[in-house]
Amino acid sequence: MQEIIDAHTHLSERRDDALNHFAQKNGLRYTLDELLDTMRGHKIVRGLLLSPPIQGGAPLPNDDIIRMCRKSGGILAPVFTVEPTAKEVKAAVKLAEGNRKEVKAFKVRLGYVKASAESSVFDRLYDYAESEGLPVLFHTGDTAFSTGDLARSHPLTLDGLANKREELTIILCHFGNPWFEDVAELIYKHPKVYADISGLMTGGPYAEKYAEWLAKKISEAIYFAAGADKVIFGTDYPVTKHSETLALVRRLEVDESDKEKILWRNAERVFGL
Repeated sequence: MQEIIDAHTHLSERRDDALNHFAQKNGLRYTLDELLDTMRGHKIVRGLLLSPPIQGGAPLPNDDIIRMCRKSGGILAPVFTVEPTAKEVKAAVKLAEGNRKEVKAFKVRLGYVKASAESSVFDRLYDYAESEGLPVLFHTGDTAFSTGDLARSHPLTLDGLANKREELTIILCHFGNPWFEDVAELIYKHPKVYADISGLMTGGPYAEKYAEWLAKKISEAIYFAAGADKVIFGTDYPVTKHSETLALVRRLEVDESDKEKILWRNAERVFGL
């Protein structure tokens, strides 16, 4: 199998990391050493590191993400999370300007923050992302916590932004789960809209049947979109284990060439890896 790129992973090694309970549920140590060892074991050569949520709701500071990526020896590359305030947007853009060779994308936590994708507070961020050719990832679909706002995280909320900003590369995280058909339409309709398959499995008594259902839904979305050029591999570690997401790709009823696009070719192109 060709070497792989994981375009969506988390890490902090902090006790107040809100994803620790997912790590415990999955039997993971949730450390940098474990992550790098697991990546090597699965021939995952690069990963994009996103801020996990900290207890209380705020994301891990972007400075910490940079430090973690540097400790990885260049295997991990930073994605900066941007909260919906003028101060946070300004700080994220300034940090990106100072780390141009390292930063690969931005992330907006739709459904966790009290703002929509089209909020004017993000205009400066989108302007910078367009000028630098950096994608913006958006959380879409189900939220990890019951306090999430599904009206704001529905993937169709990105249609208006994609219409207004045709030069902005948009990544819909988690394939908009459970709105797979809506995401299929968005990636078909918009030339610069993509979706990742991260964080779709969290166990349970019907895990095997659910994995079959997921593979069917994603395969059908690929048929609708006329190919897998817009689908990107990501795990959402520690929410989902690497082995589970790789098994999901193997289940897809698509050509091997499309699986290759999902596993690395699309991410390499979109993120400039």
